[in-house]
Amino acid sequence: MINASVHENEESSFREFRRKMRSAEVLSAATQRLLQTIRFNGRLSVTVKNGQVLKSGYEEGYFKCSSPELSATL
Repeated sequence: MINASVHENEESSFREFRRKMRSAEVLSAATQRLLQTIRFNGRLSVTVKNGQVLKSGYEEGYFKCSSPELSATL
């Protein structure tokens, strides 16, 4: 009986994980705000093993500067 309950909980958790992946709900609100602030367009990658994040990264060169003053200071 306990095994069935654990199995149902795992299935429910995996369904929620798939739903979040499909709807792009994988980043915290704070991270999403940061990405919008810097106008990041690119790829983020996260490597996970056994539920633990092993590494994460991004592809550089995807920042857009809309104002000439900002690009001059970069």
